[in-house]
Amino acid sequence: MVDSPKSTNENSISSLCDSPTVEQLEEILHGGQLSCNHVDEVWPSLFLGDMYMSHDRYGLWRLGITHVLNAAHGKMCCKGGDDFYGTTVQYYGVAANDLPTFDISPFFYPSAQYIHQALSTPRAKVFVHCAVGVSRSAALVLAYLMIYHNYTLVDAILKVKEKRWIFPNRGFLQHLINLDSELKSESQRDCPVHGEN
Repeated sequence: MVDSPKSTNENSISSLCDSPTVEQLEEILHGGQLSCNHVDEVWPSLFLGDMYMSHDRYGLWRLGITHVLNAAHGKMCCKGGDDFYGTTVQYYGVAANDLPTFDISPFFYPSAQYIHQALSTPRAKVFVHCAVGVSRSAALVLAYLMIYHNYTLVDAILKVKEKRWIFPNRGFLQHLINLDSELKSESQRDCPVHGEN
């Protein structure tokens, strides 16, 4: 288990056993770094960015990107696919709309698995993007940290925000809260009151 950072906003969350509300998450998201680049390394060999960077094949090559996860696959603003990146980059597309009513949760586990398998490959580097690199792609990166590195949702947000400003829409935040609750209930982590002695 990877050590997760301690939340500076722990007092705003009623209990470590409870998942935060959308409003509490938005309060956390509003704080800290308020700017981001076209691409930022938010976890070792895991980069989060925007469509500008996704169109820059030379820039991706300079970063050593071997895998691309496009969370806006099929959208007019985001090119992508094997025909665009060629044989040196493996591509995975998620056709997500950046709308609070869009259910992004079916993509959490497949995207997390894609990122995990890619990062398990020696010298691999993964670039996850959408149009702006703050909502769809950020939600998928947060889900990866929660699923494969046992981060709580709050700790995953704080970890990514160390490197990049993110702000998933309210619907995505609710889906991430549901994932957080599901993972906590599966592992009973951080809830010794509910565990067996």
